[in-house]
Amino acid sequence: MAQVKLFGYSDKISVKPGDVIQFHVNADGTDVAEAQLVRLIHGDQHPAGPGFVEEEIDCSVNGDWRVEKQYTQVGSFLEVADPERRLALEGSLTVFAFIHPLWPQVGMRQCLIGRWDNDKNRGFGLGIKQNGLLEFWVGEGDEVDYLEAEVPLQANMWYFVAASLDAKTGRATLYQEGVVNRYNSVLGKVAPLDLRSHVSELFRFRPKHLADTPFLMAGSRDWHEKRGHFVSQLYCGKIDRPGLFDRVLGRDELDLIRSGYVAPSKGMVAYWDTTHGYTDQGVGDVVTDVGPFKLHAKGYNRPVRGQTGWNWSGRNDCFRLAPNEYGGVEFHSDALIDCNWKVTKALKLPDELRSGAYAMRLRAGPGTGLGEEYIPFFVRPKVPTGRIAFLVPTASYLAYANEHLSFDAPIVQGMTGMTPILTDIDVEMYKNPEFGHGCYDSWADGQGVCYSSYRRPVVNMRPKYRISSMDITWQYPADLSVIAWLEHHKYDYDVLTDEDLDLEGVAALKPYRCVISGTHPEYYSERMMDATEDYIEDGGRYIYLGANGYYCNVAIREDEPWVLECRKFGDTWKAWEARPGEHYMATTGQKGGPWKCLGRPPQKIMGVGFVSEGFGRSEPFFRMPDSYEPTLSWITEGIEGEIIGDFGLAYNGAAGVELDRYDLTLGTPPNAKVIASSGGHTDNYITHVQVQLHQHPGITGSYDYRVRGDITYFATPNDGAVLSCSSIAFGQALPVNGFENNVSRLLANVVNAFVKPGPLPDTAPVEAVPKPESVAS
Repeated sequence: MAQVKLFGYSDKISVKPGDVIQFHVNADGTDVAEAQLVRLIHGDQHPAGPGFVEEEIDCSVNGDWRVEKQYTQVGSFLEVADPERRLALEGSLTVFAFIHPLWPQVGMRQCLIGRWDNDKNRGFGLGIKQNGLLEFWVGEGDEVDYLEAEVPLQANMWYFVAASLDAKTGRATLYQEGVVNRYNSVLGKVAPLDLRSHVSELFRFRPKHLADTPFLMAGSRDWHEKRGHFVSQLYCGKIDRPGLFDRVLGRDELDLIRSGYVAPSKGMVAYWDTTHGYTDQGVGDVVTDVGPFKLHAKGYNRPVRGQTGWNWSGRNDCFRLAPNEYGGVEFHSDALIDCNWKVTKALKLPDELRSGAYAMRLRAGPGTGLGEEYIPFFVRPKVPTGRIAFLVPTASYLAYANEHLSFDAPIVQGMTGMTPILTDIDVEMYKNPEFGHGCYDSWADGQGVCYSSYRRPVVNMRPKYRISSMDITWQYPADLSVIAWLEHHKYDYDVLTDEDLDLEGVAALKPYRCVISGTHPEYYSERMMDATEDYIEDGGRYIYLGANGYYCNVAIREDEPWVLECRKFGDTWKAWEARPGEHYMATTGQKGGPWKCLGRPPQKIMGVGFVSEGFGRSEPFFRMPDSYEPTLSWITEGIEGEIIGDFGLAYNGAAGVELDRYDLTLGTPPNAKVIASSGGHTDNYITHVQVQLHQHPGITGSYDYRVRGDITYFATPNDGAVLSCSSIAFGQALPVNGFENNVSRLLANVVNAFVKPGPLPDTAPVEAVPKPESVAS
């Protein structure tokens, strides 16, 4: 009997009562699952906390759901809508492109360009053979003619390739020339490589096409008896300015195109100008055909644009400056943006549903392990009702979605100082490509993953989940500890997500007297940064409840908010490095990377910024002299002694995992007060590269005074204020001892003050002392 497994996702992550949300579920080993809507209160099963807490909610779709096996198209490619079949050439033809293969010797055939049915052997295709040789093939059904080059393609090198067929003579020709300059490829001109091949052969057959075969780039049509049509022969690499002609182009004509001259118009059927469409705000997924029939190509699973092309000169580092040098469209065989599963169930949310973190719980078989699934989403109120907004860092959830660090990153064990603890869910995620990657991973061809989405099962965005490399809850399940704290203290709060903030800007925050962040809001778009800064400047009161936040610039399209773009490079710790010239995001045209490198270090808004990370042990905070100032006594009221947070669900301390620090040189407002600081961290904590110019001995926790977290407070214009807690572990200390502890007390003191109308205690005008009446002399 097959093991029962349930996985799913929703089409939206942020909804309001009355909205319709759709659930997409894949099932193995069962055709029925029991569904129950739940509100999630606490997600960490650590024995020192309250454990896992959920509340079942009545709704119309609770009960048995019919579920089924679903199939996922992985891999990115371009498809051309061609209703008049102009690309279904059955006579003479020439097909060409500049290409930059990433994995030519992958061991499977890769189709670069063609109208090819891999199941029926019909059509034509130009591709790469299993052993890395360029190959051209033509099929009429039962048999196929092949022509291959003499030398294999090299990875990460630019070529111009072409194939032609003379229908009268049957003469097929293959053209392969390297187009390497001083900047565009991994190897330079001094490498003694033979990149050239020109071969010719007589073909027996002419292409015969099926009516419904699509014209594809970076893949070809295939078929399976259970899943139907899909795309296989997926290509890993870049394609730049491909074209198709209905005649044989001569060697001289191909030489001219290879040299950068405009392709001739005679016989042109299509010529896709991959440099067309760039704006200051980025570029979309449609590749323009400038040929006579305007047969534009549309990307599937978001092929990466904004990439350098065959003629990149190294002089300009952004497509906005030299779009003609950015014709590279990059494809990956395991890219995934949207599983596109059939809808299993749709739910119109009850009108009375209160704001909070929700999930559709599914159970089948044993109802535990892989037989239990939570599909999470967040409910906002129709109209803001609370005084507090808990801002859920969903952009950071996407950046870390389904990260493979324990499996693929050799540095992880050295970094964390511990052996990963893998569970069934980790193994299941890793072995199934339909779960996709996060922005901490690389695609199979070695290039870093720059897109992530929630329209797929995201197994680490689930309650109870513990990150395998660190053995703690991380992000989503850790942030539920903050929700549990809000519930315990019966605060009136609403839930917002990064998606709401990116779409609506400061208007999403304005209704609230106090905004509380999640524990690790690391990935932040410019719209989110602007909105947060404007909210605080306008008198908003903000609690930054984590660390290493507001760190990396990311981009999200308004019309596809489920997809996040992230480019990693430069002055930071990073899981991969974007290539030179590819640091700007196709989504918005902005430069990616750390906000500090863009002139906006987090200290400028929050007073603190990232300084160190470490694992295995956390420390407490110690009160600093500023905390004893009479005007600030309200922050620590009721806290006995100097130690705050010598406990917690994340390594038994409130200061740990990742830490932020006060730094006037990076923009900490000069009126900021340090309420408490941590110290004595282990040597597993290392000072971040952004705060030093050279690596040297003595930059770890027991040596470097900078390795600490600083709880800071400062007033802002218009009676606003910011409290920054400077530690990811801070939020996970809240639930200890039934939420009765000094970390909880400190946070409650600040929240209670922040939500009160009128000035804050430290800025309230001093009551005037009446002057003594004058005594008549």
